[in-house]
Amino acid sequence: MAKITSLTVHETLDGLKNKEFTALELAKAYLAAMEEKRALNAYVLETAETALAQAEESARRYRDGTARALEGIPLGIKDLFCTKGIRTTACSHILDGFVPPYESTVTANLFAAGAVCLGKLNMDEFAMGGSNETSYYGPAVNPWQEEKKLVPGGSSGGSAAAVAANICAAATGTDTGGSIRQPAAFCGVAGIKPTYGRCSRYGIVAFASSLDQAGPIAKDVRDCALLLNVMAGYDAKDSTSVKTETPDFTKALGQSVKGLKVGVPAEYRPTGLNAEIAACWDKGIKILREAGAEVVEISLPHTRYALPVYYIIAPAEASSNLARYDGLRYGLRVPGEHLDNMYVNSRTAGFGVEVKRRIMVGTYVLSAGYYDAYYLKAQKVRRLIRDDFVRAFNDCDVILTPTSPTTAFPIGDAQMKENPINMWLNDVFTVSVNLAGLPGMSLPAGLSANGLPLGLQLIGRAFDEETMFKAAAVLEKEIGFERLK
Repeated sequence: MAKITSLTVHETLDGLKNKEFTALELAKAYLAAMEEKRALNAYVLETAETALAQAEESARRYRDGTARALEGIPLGIKDLFCTKGIRTTACSHILDGFVPPYESTVTANLFAAGAVCLGKLNMDEFAMGGSNETSYYGPAVNPWQEEKKLVPGGSSGGSAAAVAANICAAATGTDTGGSIRQPAAFCGVAGIKPTYGRCSRYGIVAFASSLDQAGPIAKDVRDCALLLNVMAGYDAKDSTSVKTETPDFTKALGQSVKGLKVGVPAEYRPTGLNAEIAACWDKGIKILREAGAEVVEISLPHTRYALPVYYIIAPAEASSNLARYDGLRYGLRVPGEHLDNMYVNSRTAGFGVEVKRRIMVGTYVLSAGYYDAYYLKAQKVRRLIRDDFVRAFNDCDVILTPTSPTTAFPIGDAQMKENPINMWLNDVFTVSVNLAGLPGMSLPAGLSANGLPLGLQLIGRAFDEETMFKAAAVLEKEIGFERLK
């Protein structure tokens, strides 16, 4: 049964429809694989009983001829998504024991389409981090070189590690500054951050409300399209959800890119860019050019301000969002002599170092005397960054860049631990997309000399994920990346 866990979602659906195996056999195979690979620490909660019950229902639907779009597909759910009756902690001690009485819209859509819940996946605490090392449950391990204990990236590190290790068919992720795309690149899988407003944020534990967006992490481009078809859609419960039609993203796959204009930003090739990553980027450019696309040089001049702008706006929004965790209504409560003391004790014990750091930064930039100097200026520069993309898309249809400036690094890397800014620099190629509210996608594009995955990023116009999928399918076919089996 081990072999069926290495199938893509679309291959698995074909196998289920053709009665090569049942949904129950499939779920049991994944549960066995999860047990075998617990050392990866990709799951923080396994939901075997739920998975088997859902799989039995899926098996019945296949027998009755009433199978839905993702019938029987075993998924891992990032621990940021509220799941009704299933513990959800955002991998933070302060949410210990929290069991939501409601379901996030994205997971509700997936389960309504027949998906099976294998469990909750590891992540950086409250999605704050780039390596999965800030999780209260300890870091997940990148399956590409388990013995070397490399990070899977973050914050959706558990999602990317689980998909790469074949212990879920696909997974949900969230992306605030690169948290789907960077771990996808580190783990050699595909991941897409849709346009802001494409997927509902209802029931997703908030980090930075103007930046957070849900999306899928999967084994290939087609799987991402299949999952996004189900995850996307307008939701009246989310004021940032956009009322727009959700196309069938799979229809873009296999289309020609002849005449497509591919933008290559000069600012993404700084002096000192890793030679292997630059070569990977050049290979992607060559593939698209040979497929008939026109490659054009573009400029995104305010790119150099993206990281400082992000690390003002995101902590400011986090400071506001995380004020609700006080130990009074749910989660961890540490008693104190009086109410204020209980608040302080609960938050001191409940939040990790990185979360405390960002709350403090955010509180500072929102405080009297500094709001105008930092936060308002950051919002003005954010608009300039967005305007750069608007101008660039006058000259091109899609933008191609590297996903990350590095490959996966060791867990506990001294440079990253001693200076948190080194960790933040991992987002240098991804944060602009979130600040501008655009769709971005990462796909595996090769291996480094050390045998670690390298990723390429595609950036599209707002609500034009289809062009990204079109280009991604061409790249994926020509690159022929071999996943872990």
